[in-house]
Amino acid sequence: MRNFLVKTLAPHCAAVDEAANADEAEARLAAQHFDIMLLDNMMPGRKGLDWLADQTVTGGVTDVIMVTAYADLETAIQAMRAGASDFILKPFRTNQLLNAVRRCQQTAMLRRENRLLRRELDQSDLGRRQRSTLLGASPEVTEIRATLERVRDVSTPLLITGASGSGKEVAARHLHAISKRAAQPFVPVNCATIPADMIEVELFGHAAGAFPGASTAREGLLTSAQGGTIFIDEVAELSPPAQSALLRVLEDGLVRPVGTARSQQLDVRFVLATSKSLDAEVAQGRFRADLFFRIDVLNIHMPPLAHRGTDVIELAEMFLRDLSQRLGLSRLAIDPATRAAMLRHDWPGNIRELRNFIERSLIFGHFPLETLGSQPGRAAPIEPLDQVERREILRALDAVGGNRTEAARRLGVSRKTIDRKCAAWGL
Repeated sequence: MRNFLVKTLAPHCAAVDEAANADEAEARLAAQHFDIMLLDNMMPGRKGLDWLADQTVTGGVTDVIMVTAYADLETAIQAMRAGASDFILKPFRTNQLLNAVRRCQQTAMLRRENRLLRRELDQSDLGRRQRSTLLGASPEVTEIRATLERVRDVSTPLLITGASGSGKEVAARHLHAISKRAAQPFVPVNCATIPADMIEVELFGHAAGAFPGASTAREGLLTSAQGGTIFIDEVAELSPPAQSALLRVLEDGLVRPVGTARSQQLDVRFVLATSKSLDAEVAQGRFRADLFFRIDVLNIHMPPLAHRGTDVIELAEMFLRDLSQRLGLSRLAIDPATRAAMLRHDWPGNIRELRNFIERSLIFGHFPLETLGSQPGRAAPIEPLDQVERREILRALDAVGGNRTEAARRLGVSRKTIDRKCAAWGL
């Protein structure tokens, strides 16, 4: 029977192994993770049902198809209670076996996707749409898109740095969407929102009874991302034990649920992000140097919104379109005065601040431009000359009601200069 099963399944599976009894099976499962296990009930030594019940309690997460020649209802009920995913009777045909394996695989995939979708809905803002396209035509964003295109299918971890709200997760989703992993899960994890003592459990999963309250085994987020991309945001917030565990996963590609001795091979693309300087964190002893060197192979820096030129208008239009539809409110048009004020503002909260400004504008029915004024008490940063020039020209145009001739006269430049600059900024 084992020879028949191996020969039947080998052309359809990445790897097929066999065991003559429960002890051999336990040794193989301890050395390697298997997605599906075909388990006979009447075996030498321990019965398959008894062994399966023990495996389920100790944290086994493999999907099991029970095989038996005894078609009584009691055996079927016991198999399901012990954790079996399916049940096939001897004698069976090849197509029955293959259909059972396909069903089991599809059910596991749907279960995983359902859990991930529920988690994403729980953690996201109400109605928030997760973006998978990095918008913008600024040179900085154009270069980032080109870099993501070059590295889309390599397995090397990617580190994305940048201020909070600058679009790090959007860049990660963009990379996932253009990669060969696009059909597989994208799993976001924000380390800053998970308690330090629970981060390992969330990432690696746990066995039943691994800690008080863990009545059943649970798959970790790393395993949930199998075949896809795991996005670990604010990686600098990981506790020292979690950093050590993550380093082990990155080095050997194996994940071990908390409370078990069984490791599982991962096929996951790691994208990590932080708004902190990891160099400074390493210097302060808060972040492992070896982990930093392991993840700092490919590095992308997301620029602040103030350095992205007219991208702010493109993003504002996108938020106006989406939020007006979600809120059921009339869409506002961005007039020249609003456009100039938005280009002039330095957006310290980056894209998140812009989104909030657009939502507030839709609710009130107009753009509250007074909220985009300068903030007293803030030290003015040193800005590139072209940004200073843009801000002053736009300020002059705003002061004279858009009269370019008068603005040029007051600034001491020609009208052609004002026209050329405004054309470059899309005004």
